[in-house]
Amino acid sequence: MPVIGFGTWQAKDGEEAYESVKAALRVGYRHIDTAEAYHNEESVGRAIRDSGIPREEIFVTTKLTNTHLTYEDAKQAIDASLKRLGLDYVDQYLIHWPNPINARTFYKKRNAEVYRAMEEAYFAGKIRSIGVSNFHPHHLKALLKTIKVKPATNQIYVSPSDTQPKVVAFNEKHNILTVAYSPLGTGRLLGLNELNQVGTKYNKRPAQVAIRWSLEHGYLPLPKSTNASRISENFDVFDFKLSKEDIKLINSLKGKAGKAPDPDHVIW
Repeated sequence: MPVIGFGTWQAKDGEEAYESVKAALRVGYRHIDTAEAYHNEESVGRAIRDSGIPREEIFVTTKLTNTHLTYEDAKQAIDASLKRLGLDYVDQYLIHWPNPINARTFYKKRNAEVYRAMEEAYFAGKIRSIGVSNFHPHHLKALLKTIKVKPATNQIYVSPSDTQPKVVAFNEKHNILTVAYSPLGTGRLLGLNELNQVGTKYNKRPAQVAIRWSLEHGYLPLPKSTNASRISENFDVFDFKLSKEDIKLINSLKGKAGKAPDPDHVIW
């Protein structure tokens, strides 16, 4: 699994998603993250096919959306995502949300059922690895009691503004990789003076500093952009390392650019 991925949340289906994924692949990204809920799987799949890069060199992640609440729902959703992407398999498939608004009274049962369908798809070769997204420890504890294949990843909103220490610690304890979506705080981190100061020191932009911070914490960041130059810059993060002092400074930015959503209360 490549150590950095390209996120496509909020990339509109059509030319925007298509061109941004093609640009990401041109500059070296080999992990593309999408989801049924992003409504851009068709464009993402078309860009992957048109890139000319062998399929086996690209790691593709997509996700089960909240409207799927049963085993049968999930089976159909997996096949539908593969059809939209135009792929025979995905490298990773995630439960997008642990506690959908329409499953609040039975989310544990729902997660167990849809995960069982994911495991079947895994053993059938449709999914190469299984993971979850936005899960907190209590969601994971319940799920771990019912499964055969442990989640490889937990994709969460994590950035210097909200480090989610309890979730990250649980992931690490159970050897679940923390994947950081919105590592730039949906752009809100980029205006902070502290990141600009650190960036000046390394001749890097604030976004590159934030992505490097994720890498040095052992997370797998998923920066997103639809601007070709920014897409390239966000991948150019392997020629410098942050000092301990700079990491400490960036760690102090908690709460300055938003917090992670609470999956038990968000209406989705």
